[in-house]
Amino acid sequence: MSPSTEVRVDTLPVWLALPCLLAHCPERWPLTMFWDAAAQENDIGRAQGCTAIFNGIVRQLRLARRHPV
Repeated sequence: MSPSTEVRVDTLPVWLALPCLLAHCPERWPLTMFWDAAAQENDIGRAQGCTAIFNGIVRQLRLARRHPV
């Protein structure tokens, strides 16, 4: 998460990781929103968006019992 405060994080590794998470997330919207936030040009907006949506992804994984509480 820390690179999102300085540079765009819409990179190949992130792009490849999101489909892997799709199988474990009950809802798709956090993953698509993370990708959109990762591509923002504004440093503050990108960092805030990625952090908030990352928390949403973790919540989805916990609901699916794929992430420890």
